Amino acid sequence: MDNFNSLKYLPLGGVTGVTKNMHLYEYQDQVLIVDCGLGFADETMIGVDLMLPDVSYFAKNPNKKIVGIAITHGHEDHLGALPYILPQLPGDFEIFATPLTAAFITEKLKEFRVNKKINSVNFDRDILLGHFLLSFIRVTHSVPDTSNIFIKTPIGNIYHGSDFKFDLTPYDGKKTDFAKIVRKADEGILCLMSDSLGSERAGFTTTELGIGKTIYDEMRDTSGKFFVTTYSSNISRLNQVLDAAIKLNRKVCFVGRSLLKGKDVAIGLGYMKINPNMEIDLKEVRNYNDKQIVLIVAGSQGQEGSALSRISNGDHRDIVINSNDTVVFSSDPIPGNEIAINALIDQIAKLGARVLYSSVANGLHVSGHGSQADLTLMMNLVRPKKVLPIGGTYKHMIAYKNLAKKNGFADHDILLPDDGQEVIFTKTDAKLGKKIALQNVYVDQVSGEEVDTFVLRDREKIAKEGVVIVLAEVDTYGGLINRPNIIVRGLSSAEVPEITNGLANEIKNNIKSKKMKVSDWNYLRRTIGNIAEKYLITKLKRRPLVLPVVIEV
Repeated sequence: MDNFNSLKYLPLGGVTGVTKNMHLYEYQDQVLIVDCGLGFADETMIGVDLMLPDVSYFAKNPNKKIVGIAITHGHEDHLGALPYILPQLPGDFEIFATPLTAAFITEKLKEFRVNKKINSVNFDRDILLGHFLLSFIRVTHSVPDTSNIFIKTPIGNIYHGSDFKFDLTPYDGKKTDFAKIVRKADEGILCLMSDSLGSERAGFTTTELGIGKTIYDEMRDTSGKFFVTTYSSNISRLNQVLDAAIKLNRKVCFVGRSLLKGKDVAIGLGYMKINPNMEIDLKEVRNYNDKQIVLIVAGSQGQEGSALSRISNGDHRDIVINSNDTVVFSSDPIPGNEIAINALIDQIAKLGARVLYSSVANGLHVSGHGSQADLTLMMNLVRPKKVLPIGGTYKHMIAYKNLAKKNGFADHDILLPDDGQEVIFTKTDAKLGKKIALQNVYVDQVSGEEVDTFVLRDREKIAKEGVVIVLAEVDTYGGLINRPNIIVRGLSSAEVPEITNGLANEIKNNIKSKKMKVSDWNYLRRTIGNIAEKYLITKLKRRPLVLPVVIEV
């Protein structure tokens, strides 16, 4: 099938997974990218904080021309990979997003010193990028200025419906533009790419507006400091905390870099208003009684080194948690963060504070993702020929498939690709195509550098099995000058004496001086490493990481 008569969709992330959203639409040699998001590492990925989409597709296909990137909304799993990915992408192209989203991107790129033009797009403006005509459609989610994107192509129209719900009473009063969805649907929709994360929940997703009363009630009943932690992008949630603080005459302090930046961006665009007399600086907190203070703190996902983590561990110089305080987690865990969040909650509870989160208290958080009724309504508004669930795990995709079948879609009209699997659209049909190999791309939490898979594997091995370092001083003929020095970490103290003595003797007995000077020192290191590994397997029945260090004296 030639590329003049077909449109190719290729997800580099965002199907069979909740995060790392990055979707390619390709016609002829032109590629439109929708979203460029981060993934989040779990506790098994040692020393790794983030994951990135694999964009090697462009290096392997140098004839492809990127005509632009469109970002749907201001969440990290949709825009957070941009500073890492942009330097890897070929060509000169522009990025388009709605005002708040564009401001978030600008701040992020500035932080990473990435120079790229960001175009702020109003919802009434269409964007022509090569063969693609884009219309941004306002929808409700958990961050203002969230958009779905109608994509007009020579083959047919795509409705890219990432993260949405139908909140009829949003805090900011900006409802989903139902009329525009219907107008675009009247042009004909080849395929609906739909958020599927809430596909297992019955009914409609609850409105955001009800949270304000719960926060007010809990704040009123707290005799000490009132802590709230949530996503920095959840402007509506932050505004409801501010409303409660005003009514109860409490001062507000924002704690954490991400929240301070999010606040400044929101204020600059008019999405948040704070009375100057109401907000206080960190150093001013100690000047007020606990009853007078509200602290909006970063760290809702249990991030190591976050403001809330440091406060809970007693490492924050300005803030402590006391027994009369309340700490509210007004967010749900991002998949993979559950253990870290539970550990943080435990630590706060040990300090005697009252800790409130979704599992123990109602009305503190609502999902930004549509449930079954929301998803059904979107299908009926858009009236597509095909549907393809995105933004969920495979179980969510299956639940969406079952929902779509109840709404009259046949099996062959419901597309379930894997990440890296092409979907080929013609004017009348669609089918799954070939699958490209995608690698996991990890980012080190300390350095910010990418971490190779083998490095992560070594970290995991050290954590599980321990590490043994062999320091061997040798002469130019490869003979040992002294008995090898053995350094052991990650083994029990009972094992260490036997291992260090036994391994040193084993190497001493098996390394002999050569008749000629050593020219291949790598070979000697490998030899010592092999001796050590065999000995350790025999003695320990496991495989610590062995690091042989050969020093020529």
